[in-house]
Amino acid sequence: MIKEENKQKKKRRLLLLLLLLLFIISGFFIYKIFFDKQTEVATVVAGDFLPEGKDASKMTEKELTKYAQKAVDSSNFNMKIVSEAYFNKDTMTGGLAIQNPPQNSQPVNVIVTLNSNNSVLYESGAIQPGEEIKEATLLQKLDSGTYPVTATFDIYNPDTKKKQGQVKALLTIIVDK
Repeated sequence: MIKEENKQKKKRRLLLLLLLLLFIISGFFIYKIFFDKQTEVATVVAGDFLPEGKDASKMTEKELTKYAQKAVDSSNFNMKIVSEAYFNKDTMTGGLAIQNPPQNSQPVNVIVTLNSNNSVLYESGAIQPGEEIKEATLLQKLDSGTYPVTATFDIYNPDTKKKQGQVKALLTIIVDK
């Protein structure tokens, strides 16, 4: 009986020792997985600053002027039209010289109206930069004489085709016999 009791005591001790060992190993793995975070060395940068210049240099005055002129050219508009236009009384055709100089970047439509009643005498349709009209035919018959008229240059955006401005010029139409 004593022998059997000793055997059972040994088994209990061995079982307790195994449970304790299992508990220690489980605790170690739980600690490693959930609580032991490895510290990583990180460099903290509070802010970046622009480095000193290395290869860059100032643009020349000529280059700066070129860029400034390009910006001005794209926003400016030059118009060219004769101050006096002569028309034939029978055919109503004449030399109405209109130019849209190539340095312009916008197309135009020119409408010529009588100053006395604002009726339209001529409409050019689209004139692209670098195009011109040398001769025109009036839309209505006029008697011989001198007529003050206004040429309205409607300026359009070349991409959107929307009107973006207007310039007017006074001129005289002379109808011959």
